[in-house]
Amino acid sequence: MFDLDTILLNALHEDVGSGDITTESCIPPELTVHGQIVAKSRTVLCGVELIGRVFSLLDKDVNVSIRFQDGSVLEPGTVIARTEGPARAILTGERVVLNLLQRLSGIAERTRNAVKEVEGTRAKICDTRKTTPGLRRLEKYAVRTGGGINHRMGLSDGILIKDNHIRAAGGIPQAVKAVREYAPHTLKIEIEAGTMEEVREALEAGADIIMLDNMDIEQMRESVEWIAWRAKTEASGNMGIKSLVEVARTGVDYISVGALTHSLCSADISMNILP
Repeated sequence: MFDLDTILLNALHEDVGSGDITTESCIPPELTVHGQIVAKSRTVLCGVELIGRVFSLLDKDVNVSIRFQDGSVLEPGTVIARTEGPARAILTGERVVLNLLQRLSGIAERTRNAVKEVEGTRAKICDTRKTTPGLRRLEKYAVRTGGGINHRMGLSDGILIKDNHIRAAGGIPQAVKAVREYAPHTLKIEIEAGTMEEVREALEAGADIIMLDNMDIEQMRESVEWIAWRAKTEASGNMGIKSLVEVARTGVDYISVGALTHSLCSADISMNILP
């Protein structure tokens, strides 16, 4: 079960440990301050609801006023939120708040750019399971905020027969037969294929989705034309460094981009205590 507060408490524990020595030694417990969280780079905002959640775990007297919602496109200098309350809690929670905002906004920004690149084609941009351990649901939420769609959340909610499954099972037909005997009929079956021979095997085995893995543009185009809408197609493999519009023009239905979550550039966001 997804428990957001557990994720945030773990992040706070990692950063604070047994106590914020700097803050506790130089900031009196009764001091209250005003602060503001500011975007310093252009970005697609994601994670604003986490600001109040983090600070409330430290001190429920911290008040947060949100000025923009997730999905907003921010220019440098935009004030995202204002904070007011006990100085110790605000200073102690600052880094956890900013780390989450910066990472999630960076994912949303990169996803938005990828989605824009394939506008006018049938292709949809989706993520992968190449996420930060413990932060997958938040990072996949950031992909949706940027306009992308989610691939499977984990191993339990989708069937994807990859190359190692195929080798271990003895081939595509054997792997699909075993899956059909084991898994609920309501789950779609996706099969990874790196050659035209594997594409044909996957289609003959009854794949619902065929992942065209690490193919060049011509191989993808040939595969899509041969499949002829008898199955959905997904382009995969180093998509973060390829021209997404060229991939999209092959006619694939989905482009899965691991780089959305594993090679992003975090947004530049800071918090300032006001005089």
